[in-house]
Amino acid sequence: AAEAAAALLERTCRPEAPSEELRALRLAVQAVPPAALRPRLRDTHLAALFGLLSAGDQEQVSACVAILERLLQALEPPHLVRHLREELQKGLVHPDDSVKILAISQIGRIVENPDAIREIIDSPELLRQIIYCIGGEKIAVAKEAIKSLSRVAQTQDGLEVLFASSLLSDLRNVMATNDIVRYRVYELVVEISSVSADSLNYCANSGLISELIGELTGDDVLVRATCIEMVTSLAYTAHGRQYLAQQGVIDKISNIIIGAESDPFSGFYLPGFVKFFGNLAVVDSPQQICERYPVFVEKVFEMAESHDPTMIGVAVDTLGILGSNVEGKQVLQKTRSRFQKLLSRIGHQAKNAPTELRLRCLDAISSLLCLPPDQQTEDLLRMTESWFASLSSQPLELFRSISTQPFPDLHCGALRVFTAIANQPWAQKLMLNSPGFVEYIVDRSVEPDKASKDAKYELVKALVNSKTIAEIFGNQYYLRLRAYLHEGPYYVKAVSTTAVEGAE
Repeated sequence: AAEAAAALLERTCRPEAPSEELRALRLAVQAVPPAALRPRLRDTHLAALFGLLSAGDQEQVSACVAILERLLQALEPPHLVRHLREELQKGLVHPDDSVKILAISQIGRIVENPDAIREIIDSPELLRQIIYCIGGEKIAVAKEAIKSLSRVAQTQDGLEVLFASSLLSDLRNVMATNDIVRYRVYELVVEISSVSADSLNYCANSGLISELIGELTGDDVLVRATCIEMVTSLAYTAHGRQYLAQQGVIDKISNIIIGAESDPFSGFYLPGFVKFFGNLAVVDSPQQICERYPVFVEKVFEMAESHDPTMIGVAVDTLGILGSNVEGKQVLQKTRSRFQKLLSRIGHQAKNAPTELRLRCLDAISSLLCLPPDQQTEDLLRMTESWFASLSSQPLELFRSISTQPFPDLHCGALRVFTAIANQPWAQKLMLNSPGFVEYIVDRSVEPDKASKDAKYELVKALVNSKTIAEIFGNQYYLRLRAYLHEGPYYVKAVSTTAVEGAE
């Protein structure tokens, strides 16, 4: 088969090759592993196939792309970039999207290879074409271009060439295409900045980050909403947070939240601004952030108490983020009865809201109630117990009724709430004293699908691994849970089918 493919290759790579030969070659190369073709594959063959791309009709182009996709797999990235650089560069500006995708995905292979990436960094012309791909119509091409450039920027020389040479003006040109493309460039810059303090420096010196921050405080509310997401990603790294603090950006965001009171369009960007603080609090220190920016906590409570489902959703997500660690829980506990009231509202929403908001409420409740064993002091256990009690007059029954509904997402969400409290002694006592509850846990027939079986298994695992379970549940139930754990999530009991003579 490899022989036949090689012979076809020879014939097809003539400029006047008939299209049936191309079709035959396409089938032949699919049938042969690329490695087997490697010894017979010459650069002239490939150059000729790339040549056919520029002069062909649609059918010829798609045949050539399919053949090249297969053949190029046989080549090592350094070879590709040394011998086919021109061809790849032409491919990036080809009018046909499938050719662009072929070229950009080969460049993706090249930048992943430490020996080959050097060659890309040393070819400004090729880099320039990759930059212009960010402005392409085809999102797949743009994404691959962003990925490749972000990989190039992981080297010192790559940073130099992208941000401290004439290529910076190409980046700016491409940004001028339209809003969407401008955000793609910001996305690239934020991704690069997140790698290290050094890469952040390059991006900051290029002026692109301060432009992004400028848009955050500009007049266009939709632009604000998009830019805050980018700035939030920047805040995930310690050096990113430090930069934002030094530039006064965190104070600016706080002031915009304060000013949002009088802005009828604040609904567009407020959610993102509030989430920004939620994420900041978790990676930094919930207590410090909440003390320094009291407007943040106040806003979250206001949103949660409002009647706008969008705002309630964002507030619930943010409370879940904030309460995901002990320090954040203590910040919320300090607001005393206001938070207890809010919990009963969230419990009510978990039962009655539209499905999507119910799921977000269940996730937040799990996050708020979760307490790792090494942090289970008497005070904190009392706190989670009182929070659970605030959710509803019969909270255990509330979540059990949600978990018996036929919607797998809700079913799993409710099981995750049980899993969050499963290692806390007060919850184990509640479960034991709730009629039929332990039976429900070990009953496999109530989990209809894989996700639900997995969620139930996590609950059983959390119970079995708790230090207090044997003592609270007693031996009989403890052994049944252990057996469940041992049998795994998908165990099915074998049913005996032997008929007995004379039996009904």
